[in-house]
Amino acid sequence: MIITCDTNSGPTCSCNTLSIALVVAAVLLLLRISIRKDQFNFLGREKVNSLHTAGLLMMKKDKQSDRTFKLAHQILSLTGISFERKSIIGFAELTIVPTREGLRTIRLNAKQCRVYRVVLNDTYEAPFQYFDPFLDICQGDSKTRVIESFSKCHIGAAQKVDPDLNAGELVINVPPEAFHLIGDGRGLRVGIEFSLEDPKAGMHFVVPEGEGTMVERAAHMYTQNYENSSRLWFPCVDSYAEPCTWKLEFTVDVDMIAISCGELVESVLTPDMRRKTYHYVVNTPVCAPNIAVAVGPFEVYVDPQMHEVTHFCLPGLMPLLKNTVRYMHEAFEYYEELLSTRFPYPCYKQVFVDEADSDVHAYATMTILSTNCLHSIAIIDETFISRKAMSKAIAEQFFGCFITMQNWSDTWLAKGIAEYLCGLYSKKCFGNNAYREWIQRELHEVVKYEEQFGGIILDCSTPPAPLPVANITSSPAPTAKTVENQHYFPVRNVHTISPKYMEIMRKKAHLIIRMLEHRIGQELLLQVLNKQLSLATNAASTKIGSRLWGHLLISTKTFNTAIYTVTGKDMSVFVDQWVRTGGHAKFTLTSIFNRKRNTIELELRQDCVNQKGVRKYVGPLLIQLQELDGTFKHTLQIENNVVKADITCHSKSRRNKKKKIPLCTGEEVDMDLSQMDESPVLWIRLDPEMTLMRATTIEQPDFQWQFQLRHERDVTAQLEAIVALEKYPSPATRIALTDTIENTKNFYRVRCEAAHCLTKVANQLVTSWQGPPAMLTLFRKFFGSFSAPHIIKQNNFTNFQHYFLQCTIPVAMAMLRNTHGICPQEVVKFLLDLFKYNDNTKNHYSDNYYRAALVDALGNSITPVVQMLQQGNKTITGENLSSDTKLILEEVTRILNLEKYLPSYKYSVSVSCLKVIRKLQKCGHLPSLPKIYRTYAEYGNYIDVRIAALECLVDFVKVDGRWEDFDHLLQIIEKDPDPAVRHALARLIIENPPFEKGHHHRLNKEELVERLWNDMNSEFSNDTRLRCDMVDMYYALYGTKRPSCMVMENDELAKMYRPQKVSTPVESIVPLKPSVEVEEDVKVKSEEVIEETVVPIDKVQDILVEPPKMEIEELQGADIIPLDEPMVIGEELIAQPSQGPVPVIQEKKPKMEYFSENSVSLPGVLPHKHKRDSADERDSSGKDKAKKKKKDKKKHKHKHKKHKKSSADEKGERPKPDAGLF
Repeated sequence: MIITCDTNSGPTCSCNTLSIALVVAAVLLLLRISIRKDQFNFLGREKVNSLHTAGLLMMKKDKQSDRTFKLAHQILSLTGISFERKSIIGFAELTIVPTREGLRTIRLNAKQCRVYRVVLNDTYEAPFQYFDPFLDICQGDSKTRVIESFSKCHIGAAQKVDPDLNAGELVINVPPEAFHLIGDGRGLRVGIEFSLEDPKAGMHFVVPEGEGTMVERAAHMYTQNYENSSRLWFPCVDSYAEPCTWKLEFTVDVDMIAISCGELVESVLTPDMRRKTYHYVVNTPVCAPNIAVAVGPFEVYVDPQMHEVTHFCLPGLMPLLKNTVRYMHEAFEYYEELLSTRFPYPCYKQVFVDEADSDVHAYATMTILSTNCLHSIAIIDETFISRKAMSKAIAEQFFGCFITMQNWSDTWLAKGIAEYLCGLYSKKCFGNNAYREWIQRELHEVVKYEEQFGGIILDCSTPPAPLPVANITSSPAPTAKTVENQHYFPVRNVHTISPKYMEIMRKKAHLIIRMLEHRIGQELLLQVLNKQLSLATNAASTKIGSRLWGHLLISTKTFNTAIYTVTGKDMSVFVDQWVRTGGHAKFTLTSIFNRKRNTIELELRQDCVNQKGVRKYVGPLLIQLQELDGTFKHTLQIENNVVKADITCHSKSRRNKKKKIPLCTGEEVDMDLSQMDESPVLWIRLDPEMTLMRATTIEQPDFQWQFQLRHERDVTAQLEAIVALEKYPSPATRIALTDTIENTKNFYRVRCEAAHCLTKVANQLVTSWQGPPAMLTLFRKFFGSFSAPHIIKQNNFTNFQHYFLQCTIPVAMAMLRNTHGICPQEVVKFLLDLFKYNDNTKNHYSDNYYRAALVDALGNSITPVVQMLQQGNKTITGENLSSDTKLILEEVTRILNLEKYLPSYKYSVSVSCLKVIRKLQKCGHLPSLPKIYRTYAEYGNYIDVRIAALECLVDFVKVDGRWEDFDHLLQIIEKDPDPAVRHALARLIIENPPFEKGHHHRLNKEELVERLWNDMNSEFSNDTRLRCDMVDMYYALYGTKRPSCMVMENDELAKMYRPQKVSTPVESIVPLKPSVEVEEDVKVKSEEVIEETVVPIDKVQDILVEPPKMEIEELQGADIIPLDEPMVIGEELIAQPSQGPVPVIQEKKPKMEYFSENSVSLPGVLPHKHKRDSADERDSSGKDKAKKKKKDKKKHKHKHKKHKKSSADEKGERPKPDAGLF
């Protein structure tokens, strides 16, 4: 038996069984001494209490290391805040309490800060060192361009400065003259003078261009921390597990306001009366990542319902602010009543800023939100988004700011509980239907991500306990390590994971908390949360010496223990199954009715357990059968991959009789049973309450899906039926969908989804349908005038369900197609009439989203040009456009120009117009030119417009593949002032990459590889989110393998050209005098094959496609872009030769290389060059070869027999060069 102990101060020790008792006794003695001196590490208390498992605990990878001190208090003072230079000058003082004798080194976190001086107790200057491994993650490695090796360096760099591992960028050495300051329980003050200039992340300055002072230009600055990133703007212990009290001071211009965490104690003018200092105090222990500040000429609004709450906005936005926050007090009251505890802080502040990288950033006692969340009372759509965002920020004040995670592996708890509380408030505000639809949507997103990239392990610090295996022959579930290795990035550190992974992990954590609620009950779960808050509240009122601040932290183990304490239920199996194991279950259900036995025979299969992101589920599963006599629930015990069950039906078939059918809600409805078969089962549902992480496929006839859509009251079941009915195009399906849209009792999202499904079904039935287009009669019935139904009534959006339906039906109708695949002319005329008769004069609400939906509908009606392949050298002119297309172009142009004078809310109409113009270009109606999108994507336009234009540019690069356009996008990612735009553009390229993995493309060249590698290796060293975005982009373009466009080194080339299963030196593979002679005719034929299959580069360059000279004439009323010259697209139609290197054979010499049967010439590598290199190797190794033993020579000859066969195969089956190279 071996016990491995890995500590900070000692080497790794190995002891046999006889010495275990001595080791344990020594550890006990050391701990007893440490406890007596009151200097033990509180974060290692768990290790002290369970000493018998010390060896196992030391092997935990995510265990929090023994920090040599505890943080008690911190002072942060920012004095020189300059908007002109975008810089700050500050001072930070940390009061630490050493936890052991002999403290000689203090490690803190500080990035992109210039540290001038470190002083201990205001007296002794301390030497310090600064090291940031993220400045060059791969440490100058100029050869490796594989993402796997980068990930290893990435996680290594993150762990070198991880505060939870007692590491940091700033290493302070305690000078010998200050050793006496370190004593028993004595506080040591570490003062640091620093400055920050032009920060790349962590702190953002917004300085609008123009004339006037900074106050007149509404210049402001604020912090934006991506997880624990406070180190980017001040020195600290950047860990969620180090809470302390704070004193914050900010000196700003007299006309500006500084808002920060805690209570505002006072604001004092400086002696020159030109500046003002704001003093904040945080008496509740708070960790550094939850500290923030915002400075600017904000307008102040005290909440009239709760005077402890204050709102801040930029000048001129006060009317919008008052409307946006008018219901926010209800969230406070709801959470306090739900959790049976008061708000943990004495005050709360909301600051709305510009250019925020996300809509919400929650910090202790304050939240920084984007001004895009502000809206007037006339806006409908944004109300749902803003209220949910603000309620989520308040929920994070309880779990995330007041109670924080102990380790990174416990992040799922804080985020999941906050999302869960926000969901309960959303259910109260927007109803149960909206809540269940939201849960179903989040479940689908998690399933989709896991099946694409791999399972998400919420807590990867501890492997799950092995489950008992009932059947030995069944395939075991994948281990946590196996699931973790499915990802191309390390998941053990927040600074190395993908932002998309982080987003989906938050959603999965919410779903897991909700699953826990179903197992122990909502009331008991809330009692558990109340217990955590009560312990934290008591601990927050004590000093650090009480050793109770650990109650401010939450972990998977402590949460599981709290559940057992409150409920008496052990949830360890649940935690192992869903928290410490990634993936989801995937079920396929089939059923057959047995008439003789009156039973339904069910077969439940888990066929995809070996699929990425899918795991085997073992446990209970609820199946709900809707029969003629009511709803009946059955629980199946799932143990194997295939489970069969015979369930006795409670009803007899009454196909020819009409009867009221009782539903699960208690109501009775009349059903037409003429279409059903002999089975008394109307429909089947699998896990109706969504209590599992699962994907389901239920195979049942179309009439059962139609019954489920018509009569099931659960919105999730109705949405599932709509998705299933897409596969059953029939008149009965069409009628069922039409009735669903027409039924005003249905949830509005169900009606909208039914409209889109009806479009797909109608297109499949177009040959047999006679009558007006689908939904046209329905729309006129709802929204047409009484005297003239073809003329729409004046807008009245007081009924929100009708409003969303009015926005959706035109978009769905525009996707209708006739037998020729073209949108019917009647539909196009109908859409244009909606613009013509749109009247919003008497409506209390804005119609901007409705007009944007109509523009989207026009875009959906566009189809490719029929004559696009027959145009030849013809020019694109107004006469070439069809009448419908010309009307659409004129309408879109008119609306886009009108937006410049009467802009809509968030420029939503402009966003839709840009997308329609791009579709006109893709379908051949307009020349494909990117100039208009570059204009709208420039800095200074509204962010939604910029992102829409960038989305069009990304699609433009995908289709045309020009380097200058892709280079323009990369420059925006690297240099744009708005961090939200940089992140959004990176995600757009990831979702729609310009070329596929492993495919030859003219953009796939070494210059791009080096640029992306440099961005994620060093360029974005301070911006964690953008750096991980670039890792995702690199993976989307090249995958986990080395880019095919990279020229490999000679040693790597030799490995690729070696025969398989051979591990001898190069000289034995290509000897100086081969033992197997190659016949002369074989050499000549091989040479001829090479000459025929490889085309020289000069021939490729001469092969040019003569471009058609295409010009566009100015259309009447279609002045989309004020260009000074006509738009010519001839240059873009030239077939550009491949930018990558092409294999060239210039020397006509006998081919001497040997290839394995599976070897293929590498793109960009010259075979003749390898021949010369091999010859050099033969010359240099000739002497060594002469000294080989006889046994080696026999082995050598045996290998060349294989080579001879391989060479002969190669003569007849020489692989042709990839056509993509040319």
